[in-house]
Amino acid sequence: MPTVADLDANARAAGNRRPAAVRIGESVFAVKWPAQVLQVAADAVDDHVVLGLRISGVHFHRDLTRDEFLDEVEALAKRAFAAEPSAEELDIWAVVPIDAGKGAIVSGDLAKPTSRTVYSATVLRADASPGSIRGVLDGKNAFWDEDWARASFKQSGNVP
Repeated sequence: MPTVADLDANARAAGNRRPAAVRIGESVFAVKWPAQVLQVAADAVDDHVVLGLRISGVHFHRDLTRDEFLDEVEALAKRAFAAEPSAEELDIWAVVPIDAGKGAIVSGDLAKPTSRTVYSATVLRADASPGSIRGVLDGKNAFWDEDWARASFKQSGNVP
């Protein structure tokens, strides 16, 4: 009998390296994260493997501070790299839904967006050492929607 983690890993896997995405998902979905993981992707061109994790930026399972959100993102990144040793890069982003409007086309060439990115960061495996990964996830190359962060995280004096 498959576990919920197995079912989620299969349902939420994407990319042209689907078995790798499922393997990462099995690790990721074994934990109930405060911010829900929506999709796990693994893509490759030749020997270059890039991973992607999409997280929900709404409806957290519990109140989070910005630091707690980064703790989760860091833990997810470590799990993803551990589950796929050939990966060179991980793109991780949080999204919030947007209303495309009733009757709007939401797939295909004329699609209107149904979500927007409120946090994103890219981690290279070379930067994923325990002491440096947090700096990458919250560094100058990380994107934060400041309005989202102010509204979404419980205050602890560290809102971007």
